[in-house]
Amino acid sequence: MTRPDRLTRVSAAGQHDVGQPGRPGAFSVPPGLLQRPRRRGSALFTVVVSLLLLAGAGVMCLVLVLSNAPAALAVGVVLAALPVGPVIASFLWLDRYEPEPVRLLVLAFFWGAVVATAAALVLQALDQFVLGTPDTWSAAIVAPITEEGAKGLFILLLLWFRRRVIDGVLDGIVYAGLVGVGFAFTENILYLGAAYMGGHGSGPGGLGSATGLFVVRGIFSPFAHPLFTSFIGLGVGFAVVAKKQVWRFLAPLIGYVAAVTAHATWNASAFFGGGGAFVLTYVFAMVPAFLLLVGFAIWARRREGAMLTRSLSDCAQRGFIDAYEVPWLVRLSARRASRRYARVNGGPLAERVMREYQQQAIELGFLHDRYLRGTAPADFVERGSTMVQRLQALRPYVQYPRPAVMQPVLPGGAHREGTL
Repeated sequence: MTRPDRLTRVSAAGQHDVGQPGRPGAFSVPPGLLQRPRRRGSALFTVVVSLLLLAGAGVMCLVLVLSNAPAALAVGVVLAALPVGPVIASFLWLDRYEPEPVRLLVLAFFWGAVVATAAALVLQALDQFVLGTPDTWSAAIVAPITEEGAKGLFILLLLWFRRRVIDGVLDGIVYAGLVGVGFAFTENILYLGAAYMGGHGSGPGGLGSATGLFVVRGIFSPFAHPLFTSFIGLGVGFAVVAKKQVWRFLAPLIGYVAAVTAHATWNASAFFGGGGAFVLTYVFAMVPAFLLLVGFAIWARRREGAMLTRSLSDCAQRGFIDAYEVPWLVRLSARRASRRYARVNGGPLAERVMREYQQQAIELGFLHDRYLRGTAPADFVERGSTMVQRLQALRPYVQYPRPAVMQPVLPGGAHREGTL
């Protein structure tokens, strides 16, 4: 690989020079270099999700308009929005090695906020009209089944149309968590608005009643819906990397059953047995389950770091990347330092190139790991070759913070070229 002298060059003494970083236009890239090719299934996925979002938004707007309570709606929106930011940030913190496309994360949130809530409301209304299920049993049984099904459908659509974006359990958990956050946001608006209006078991009404309910839903249990749906994401993520075909079918189903069971247990504790059962369920079931999921997610992220080091090191031995780059691509602190260095020495465009190079290299690492473990997808060669070609196109415009040897000596004494 070579680098244009006006960007970066390595002298015979190993010094790393950057050409005139402060001048406007000193850093430039060919047109279209940062534009990724459109993935198969993107158009159909976008059409399907967009239509369902429009339908769901229409249903929810109708529900809110029929409530005829603008003041209650305003209070509900404000209070429901307070826990959204911190909860989303928690899921994004897990997703640092291979950040998911922002557009898909936004779609996940709005799927939960409008599609899943609208579908659940319609299905539960049909159950009330056709079967006449009592409210308590509807909340304990019908609601978990319909709500988790409606939320989990987005993860299945990703699996069907955008399978490449889910590389493992962490990706599944992140997407499922964002769907759950969106669902909780809209549901909290409805519940908090009802509490503000009062009556029908919601207390005397007013800001005091809404605030009291917010303490329960927004402070003590903001992770409830994200936690339930995360079981579906975990199952889908496991299915993607499973070697046996049977687990590719069973894992999402088991995840859905676990989500429904956890959701039903939580709802039943609120409607049966009084407040004592609710507190016991919260302390001895919800909190431990949440802590176990958090612990598992953190462990999975650390395991991803070790996996990427192993996978990208093997890529380096095959000549796809340079061996010295592996720590810069895998260590989170080194990744941040690389982006800062690129921004300081080449401006925002250089930082974009660095981010894109890091993202593409990590995606190659995930794909190559599946090859090493014997679970590579059918289009592995095509995808891998495209990734390597893109890395080679970006590499001349990547600047690292310290001197780097251009052609590392690998075991055996030579720089070896590899093939996928």
